[in-house]
Amino acid sequence: MSELILNGTSYHAVRQGPVHNQPLLLLHGFTGSSANWANLVPVFSERYSVIGVDILGHGRSASPAQPNRYTMTQVAADIIALLDTWQVAQTALLGYSMGGRLALYLACHYPERFSQLILESSSPGLATETERTTRRQSDEALADWIEAQGIAAFVDRWEALPLWDSQQQLPEAVRQRLREQRLQNNAVGLANSLRGMGTGAQPSLWEALPTLNLPTLLIAGELDRKFVAINEKMARLLPNGRFHIIPHAGHTTHLERPSAFQTAVMHFLG
Repeated sequence: MSELILNGTSYHAVRQGPVHNQPLLLLHGFTGSSANWANLVPVFSERYSVIGVDILGHGRSASPAQPNRYTMTQVAADIIALLDTWQVAQTALLGYSMGGRLALYLACHYPERFSQLILESSSPGLATETERTTRRQSDEALADWIEAQGIAAFVDRWEALPLWDSQQQLPEAVRQRLREQRLQNNAVGLANSLRGMGTGAQPSLWEALPTLNLPTLLIAGELDRKFVAINEKMARLLPNGRFHIIPHAGHTTHLERPSAFQTAVMHFLG
């Protein structure tokens, strides 16, 4: 484990597996941390040098007070600074949900730094300015609510979303660990993450997909119909993309069906 200063800001990152192996960078989702990959790291690290990082405002990384420090552009630059610090010239990249949006941004803007791209339950953002404006207003209202009500109240609200209904199939102990991890975040970090790199704040990447030649695997859960539709559209636009649906899974396929997720990822990475 390491505490690093990246572009003037403190980050928590960890690297597991032989350092001479091909690197694999993992980016978690909103309310998450690098700990969310714990069930898969032992398998991945047999073949890869696995890099996990707590994205700005999450886990043990810093939570700056300035929302403009959390823009997709700046957080992506922090991830590149992490790779530079650890002398990783090129890595495979796997991102989940918010981490998938960040991963896609990285792949579009720094394509030479990545060998393969895996996006789980993710999207290129919203296509129109009208959609982005509406979402920014919604995200700003939620960010204000998080700061006013605190992290425990927010986690209760977050876990009640229909998006997580399929997590009811998980063992109680697994759901409790996930809740405890969410509660380790803080209100300022999550609120500013929404303001800076929420779906409404990030630039649309739809137009970039036809020019992204990186080998790309899209993954979505069969029960997550919204993201199945989004990824079907993405797959049609990517020149070197393929789409894999995980049966009997919702948004968190890596947690709900870890064996199927692991098999899909390892087969794609080769």
